[in-house]
Amino acid sequence: MDGQPIEHHSCRVRRSAWVGLLGFVAAWVAEAHASADSLSELTAPFSTALLDGRYLGALGFVFLAGLATSLTPCVYPMIAITVSVFGARQAESRARAAMLSSAFVLGIAALFTPLGVVSALTGSAFGSALTSPWVLGALSTLFAVMAFSMFGLFDVALPSALQNRLAQAGGFGVRGAFVLGFVNGLIAAPCTGPVLAVLLTWVATTGNVAFGALALFIYAIGIGVLFWFVGTFAITLPKSGHWIEWTKSAFGIAMLALAFYYLRGILPYPRPAVREENWLAVALGLLAGGVVVGAIHLSFKSETWGTRVRKAVGVAACVAGLLGIVGWAEALPPGAHIRWIESFDAGKAQAVAEARPMLVDFGADWCGACQELERDVLSDPRVVLEAQRFVTVRVDLSTDRATDEKWALLKVYEQPGLPLVVLHHSDGSEASRITGMVESDAFLKLMDAVR
Repeated sequence: MDGQPIEHHSCRVRRSAWVGLLGFVAAWVAEAHASADSLSELTAPFSTALLDGRYLGALGFVFLAGLATSLTPCVYPMIAITVSVFGARQAESRARAAMLSSAFVLGIAALFTPLGVVSALTGSAFGSALTSPWVLGALSTLFAVMAFSMFGLFDVALPSALQNRLAQAGGFGVRGAFVLGFVNGLIAAPCTGPVLAVLLTWVATTGNVAFGALALFIYAIGIGVLFWFVGTFAITLPKSGHWIEWTKSAFGIAMLALAFYYLRGILPYPRPAVREENWLAVALGLLAGGVVVGAIHLSFKSETWGTRVRKAVGVAACVAGLLGIVGWAEALPPGAHIRWIESFDAGKAQAVAEARPMLVDFGADWCGACQELERDVLSDPRVVLEAQRFVTVRVDLSTDRATDEKWALLKVYEQPGLPLVVLHHSDGSEASRITGMVESDAFLKLMDAVR
């Protein structure tokens, strides 16, 4: 590399590393294409993963979110200093250091875990609120603001006086380490806040209090794991650098994609009805191209307009790519699909006139479990074939399709929320109902019992 500045060469190496990472992700997604269940594990909301026995995968992503949060500028540079403050480095034994470090991490968990409980308790109200354009607009705005904060356009921080007061809290010993962990979560709000807002919104859709608490506890453990290792084993972490800002940019891109995702019912963007390989290839290309252009390694704080424009173009391409990948993941698998009647009254009249059983599916685009039922169960070729003897009715409660009459119909079935699939005998009586994720074989047995 004669004649080339070392920093330019280093920058190109780092960029190549990002491209290589994206190549690995692309290859992994292509492999996952062979199994819809594998991809569903990545896209399923917490409640669906829990009901389907795959909650460990969902919690794994929560842990990674916490770990990634600990790599942001509000947290990472303070790890070594904080560990020294609560005395882990000066502890007389490894066991004592581990105890102090554990108390610190549990202090972080004590701050975040109740938030998961509160968020889950508001789950049913949250689901209904997601049909309101005003609520969706507010959520989208929140995520966009959080994304801009991650890009460094402004900082969301506690008042300096309050930060200083919190930093002096605690004292020494296990109690002091616990208190310091609790207030550390507040001090790190500029970086934990945006991620936490996304996570709490996700948890609210589950309505599961125990799992909401567990998810936020795992998130706190993810944030605190580096503190624990540094405090217990006296590890020296790599120095802060540009990679910390890259982590924030990655979070910002994900949050900006979420902002557009929540607006899909108000400002619809192109999404495939059926999974197509060409669609996925284009989406992955946009994501990779955005990273190469500068979505991650460039900064909006640059003094040159050219760099800022490249950053903006890269971010836009990455957001479009992420939305394309999510749209592909949510699309139905190739093959035959159930033909739905949109009017409940018309479907019921047809079932009575033809003396046929009826299948009623309540769903919405904001209901993750409903979408997984549609992809993995109602699109199963065996289920599609068996559904031909039913009058099939779809009651769509999506943001742009919900009406007062449809919500009233859900109340007639005395069901507080989604998902809901109801099977009726040919005489009109209810045979069975599904209110969570089931396997195709179990669903087929319920259908076979309907007469």
